[in-house]
Amino acid sequence: MAEGARAVLASVAGDFLEFEAEGSPYGPDGPLSWPGYGVARKDAEARSGLTESVVCGQGTVGGVAAVLVAFDFRFLGGSVGSATGARIADAFARARAGGLPVVSLIATGGTRMQEGMLSLRQLQVIVGEAVRTPTPHVAVLRDPATGGVWASLGAGADVVLAFRGAQVGFAGRRVRPAADDPAYTAEGQHAAGNVDELVTDLRAQLGAWLALLSGGSAAPAPVPRALGALTPAPTGWAAVTRARSAARPRAVAYLDDYFATRRSVRGDRAGGVDEGMLCGVGRHEGRSVAYAAQTGTANTPAGYRAASRLVRLADRLGLPVLTLVDTPGAAAGPAAERAGAAPAIADLFATIATARVPVTTLVIGEGGSGGALALCSPDRLWIAPDAYFSVIAPELAAAILKRDPAEVPELADRLKLRPEELLELGVVQGIASR
Repeated sequence: MAEGARAVLASVAGDFLEFEAEGSPYGPDGPLSWPGYGVARKDAEARSGLTESVVCGQGTVGGVAAVLVAFDFRFLGGSVGSATGARIADAFARARAGGLPVVSLIATGGTRMQEGMLSLRQLQVIVGEAVRTPTPHVAVLRDPATGGVWASLGAGADVVLAFRGAQVGFAGRRVRPAADDPAYTAEGQHAAGNVDELVTDLRAQLGAWLALLSGGSAAPAPVPRALGALTPAPTGWAAVTRARSAARPRAVAYLDDYFATRRSVRGDRAGGVDEGMLCGVGRHEGRSVAYAAQTGTANTPAGYRAASRLVRLADRLGLPVLTLVDTPGAAAGPAAERAGAAPAIADLFATIATARVPVTTLVIGEGGSGGALALCSPDRLWIAPDAYFSVIAPELAAAILKRDPAEVPELADRLKLRPEELLELGVVQGIASR
């Protein structure tokens, strides 16, 4: 049995003050006069000590004031009825009025059959209030988190945490074909990129996330300092080979150097994860900065969709964005084509182009064609001394132009891909220094 609502609230929030809430507007057996519904509600009240399946209120999590919504599975399986939806909608309205983040602590089987379509329509009411609330929303998936509530309030949150071993899925255990498939677990959803973090210390994780998501400003993210070689490459081909060196500092080194602390968001929310695209939010010089960083691999469509998700999240919450570019180019195999490589890249171009928050880009390694440019700021673009940026890799240029492979080094020079040449051409705003 899932932990009760008030118990989980006490475990994560201090100074919690419960909101006053009205009861059901209907008679004992609800809007459908469902036989036995009133008796079931009375039994649920006795088991849980509550008058509905959620408890809403305001408390402090890790020093951050927040509105909290906690489900109690003991009350009719944590199901959402009309009064439940009204309470959750009211909680988001209060958060919006007070400029407070929202934490949803979800343990539910979905919507309440005894109230029919009036119950299902509460999902629209809840999501409508959530999307109108410009403050951060962190969802915590307890056990279970299934049905329409997971597919609205849960999966629609800015950041999603889940308890290990929790049952998580759109289809609950009684209505799905494979009862024991790992796809319906917190771990399975994390592997698929639908959950950002698995819970290890809920209070600490929530506090860290709320602080990061609430701590932005309008100023652009400063350019990271260069970590690798500082001397100019003598030729274009030398620049390419140096950028491809395994000894060159990669994204993780830059992120660790830049941020005092950081946390990751995972996946594209469409069932895909690209480990070569690192996304998240970190603390730099006392304020929050969102980041998307390539790690030197050929990124898949899932990676570009994850970066778009990150930029949209930052734009919604007013966080400046830092992007680190390092890829030989987008993945170009049949699997990437079937997964929508071009639409994913196009969406990232558009997302950055329309972002209201400032985006700062540093090319830290290979800048390979459109797969690299899609992650770049159009007006705040820098390059590290040991990086390059090119319309296409020199080897591919040779193939397209039907040139002998021996001419690749010469083509690298002709492409003018070195940092100094890119600065002279006006492609980059500057070369990073130490």
